[in-house]
This record gives sequence, structure tokens and C-alpha cells, in this order.
Amino acid sequence: MKSDKVLAIQFKYLGDAVILTPALKALKMQMPNIELHVLVAAEVAPLLSNLPWITKVWAMPRVRGKANLTQSIPFIKALRKEGFDKCIDFGGNDRGAFLSRACGAPIRLGSSTEGKVRLLQKICYTHVVNFDNTDVPQTDLHFKLLDSWGVLKPKSIALEIACNPSYKESAEKILPINTILCHIATSQPKKDWPISHWKKLHHLAQEAGIKMVFSSGTNERERKLLGDLIAVAPEVDVLPPIQNLDLFLNVLKHSKLVVAGDTGPLHFAAGLGVPVLGIFGVGNSLTQAVPLYKHDQIIKAQKCACYSEFSHLNFCNQDESCMKSIKPEAVFLKLQNILLKDKKQF
Repeated sequence: MKSDKVLAIQFKYLGDAVILTPALKALKMQMPNIELHVLVAAEVAPLLSNLPWITKVWAMPRVRGKANLTQSIPFIKALRKEGFDKCIDFGGNDRGAFLSRACGAPIRLGSSTEGKVRLLQKICYTHVVNFDNTDVPQTDLHFKLLDSWGVLKPKSIALEIACNPSYKESAEKILPINTILCHIATSQPKKDWPISHWKKLHHLAQEAGIKMVFSSGTNERERKLLGDLIAVAPEVDVLPPIQNLDLFLNVLKHSKLVVAGDTGPLHFAAGLGVPVLGIFGVGNSLTQAVPLYKHDQIIKAQKCACYSEFSHLNFCNQDESCMKSIKPEAVFLKLQNILLKDKKQF
């Protein structure tokens, strides 16, 4: 009997792909006879390409805000040639909807977050699930969509990605053994933990004989944060910019522990099975990301305006930001507890 070919689409960002993995794993485990294909943007593909339970990852080239027909048309032709039986779009954006229709699958599942089904969704999907409340963890929305196919949310869920082992030796040369990696940048300034707090955390670690290395993203704002840290703490060790995601994933895998705010590298590390400590303050982070982590893997700020009325702003409008309220001493205590627990396990 021919296995159904299912195409899952998540045309969003790096962290979104990691957060999708519990739903993808449940889909494969509860429908074991399917061939599970996943379509993501090309820069996202390394996160999923080495998972053994995914048949194929389709890496679609993209430039945000632009359409490249020279690349897109051959890609869509290849999709259609695959002969998919079903398609599910987890992203819910226009590009995902279009690709759902373009892939040629006769059964196409998607979602609406606007209270009504738009014309594009009517054209592109054969079945649409309305999300009346999107102020819930993203994983809950994924499983509400999958419920249409009879796939249930497991009692426990976990992030899961895998890295390309061919970069292992290169990663070991970049990061010393038994090192804690602190990633200081996030996607929004209001989610960043203050530089002064990172400096204090480093000082506490030094006093305790704990090795730390600091990293940031590759864009100008995130590299500036690393420069700001070096300016106030010249003695800190920092990672060079790593453009290759496969290499960066192997560096994370080699880490003893990863400390970060609500950002892709935190989710990457958790998906790789590395011990993590997440620093969370903003309301959207608390709603979307925190439910994926255990109590001892996170530290939360006091509630502030970022939680609701100013959730759409990039900067916290409080006199003292919610992130500033998380003290370095509290983070260091959590960090020590994680290290102690990890030591007892081995």
C-alpha cells in the first residue's frame, strides 16, 4: 500500500521552526506510515535537515519582502512533481497559503486568526481552522490544527532538532570544553537583559571558577551589544561571528550550558538536548515560549506593561524594564542549581 506524502509548511523564522517540532513529531508518531516532508525558508533548513523522522526538508530560497520567480517557479514545479496527498500550513501567512495551493496536494489544511476566512484562504485551503484566541502558546495552536486530522497533543512535549555532525570538530576548536555559552542578544531590545547584568553574572562566575564565553547575533544591533559588554568588561571571552548555522548548532551542542533570553539560540540549545537557562520578562515570551520549559530552566521577571498594552513595542516603556528586574544573583543561583543537578546525573 502506498504511503501518503504529507507536506508541512512553516514559512516563518528560525525560532518558529524549532517550536513546531513537537507538532511535527506527534504527526509522524501518530501517523507512522506517512512520508513527512517539511517546507521552510532556506536559512531555516539546517534546524530540521538532520532529524531522522523527517523524510525530506524542502529549503526554499527567499528574500524577505521580495518574490524571485527565477528561483520560485522551478522549486514549485519540483514540489508538484512529488505528488503530495496532503498539505498542512502551520505558518498561516499569505506565502504559506499560496505554497499550499501550489504544491498540488488535494487535501490542504490551514488556519485563520482573523475571525473569518479570507478569500486567499478559501482559494488555497480545502479546510480552515479558525483560531478564536491566539494569546495562547504557539504549540497549542499547532495541535488545534492537527486535531482536524485526529492527531492529539501528547502528555509531554519537547523541542527537538539535530545538528550536522560534520561540523563537530570545527565547533570543538571554537568553544573550549566545559564552557557556559551566554547569548546576550534577542530579537527585540525590550527582551535583552541589561549589559550591566551580564557583566555582574560574569564576575560571579569568575569568582566561582566557572568558565563563560559570550556570543551575539550577526546583525549590527546584536554585534553592538557584544561591543558594549566588552567596553565595560574587557576581560570577557567572546565568540567570533558565526554565519554558518550548521556550525553554530554544533557550537551550542558542545556547550556545557546555554544562558539566553527568549531567542533562537535558547530554543536551538533546548532542542539539541543541552541544559539551558532562559531569562524571560516580556508578556509574549511568557505566553509563547515559557510553557515549553521546565521550572528549573527559566527565570521570570516581575510583570510589567510589556505584558499587555505595550506588547507591540520594541522597547519597554517602564522606568525600570521588566528585564532589569531579574537580578544577576538570582540567575547565578539558578545556573549553579542546573550545574549541580547535571553533575549528579553523571
